[in-house]
Amino acid sequence: MIKLSPNIKNKIYQPLKIGSVTINSRVLQSPLSGVTDLVFRRLVRKYAPESMLYTEMVNAKEIHHLREIPKLMEIDPNEQPISIQLFDCRPDFMGEAAQKAVSEGAKTVDINMGCPVNKITKKGGGSSLLRQPDTAEAIIRRVVQAVDVPVTVKTRLGWNESEINIVDFALRMQDAGAAMLTLHGRTREQGYTGSANWEWIAKVKENLSIPVIANGDIFSVEAAIKCLEISNADGVMCSRGTLGYPFLVGEIDHFFKTGNILNKPNSSELLECAKEHLKGLYWYKGYKGILQSRKQMAWYCKGFQGAAELREKMFQINSLEDGLQLLDEAILCLSRKQ
Repeated sequence: MIKLSPNIKNKIYQPLKIGSVTINSRVLQSPLSGVTDLVFRRLVRKYAPESMLYTEMVNAKEIHHLREIPKLMEIDPNEQPISIQLFDCRPDFMGEAAQKAVSEGAKTVDINMGCPVNKITKKGGGSSLLRQPDTAEAIIRRVVQAVDVPVTVKTRLGWNESEINIVDFALRMQDAGAAMLTLHGRTREQGYTGSANWEWIAKVKENLSIPVIANGDIFSVEAAIKCLEISNADGVMCSRGTLGYPFLVGEIDHFFKTGNILNKPNSSELLECAKEHLKGLYWYKGYKGILQSRKQMAWYCKGFQGAAELREKMFQINSLEDGLQLLDEAILCLSRKQ
């Protein structure tokens, strides 16, 4: 039995307001590069019908120079509400890209100011903007001016432990017009190591009037509740916990709305979901989808006897038939043991 403080209990039953947009869920699916494509989002949406979903982050420079909409921005009309996440360091490029995102159906436009990957930060995007608050503020002002939907920010605590500037940075984003802030409780230097610092999220929440969403180490319903109790955030965003487990957002959302914990899928059900994911990737991307699926299928192969062997084989599949046969054999083997 999970006990909730009155403050958290009252909050999680209410819709989330992001500027002019109302979302009937306080659990969000994080944008994840190489993961949150249309196929994966459909799986998440199956279990979380009202949560906000996010595309993979889209390069605003690419949109400017190619003058075409990349596949990353493709949205299924049935997957609303959805946000498109953009990254770059040039305000004009970002404003232009934001307009195209809205034309594609984005309910909000999210600006990535938290990605720690070198190839992004070296070009002035992602978490490098924490060191360039003037540029970050100019980006938000330009995007807010360019579109009529709420503009949000996803960021981190700071560049490193000695440069945690998130309170001042967050206030500047709010003043520039950001309608919501999602905060990953780690610095850029940490990457994904160590533990997320939810106490820092609480400090930011104390200083902002816009919604603050907590991100980092949300791997279960229990973790989501603990995070909210510590951070007093307005909701949670799930990231790595959904890798090979698109049920997580729906599980947390169900608890927030009903107070009941859903039964977790057994290993056979998890592999049935993997099959659906694999078929979707092939349908959407062809052979490229099969190659991309190798890593994603491996994420499903855990927690049961023979998982390591199956994981190794799934890393080597070259066709849809290969993958489905391996998964069917594993499911049959599991059914005999249950």
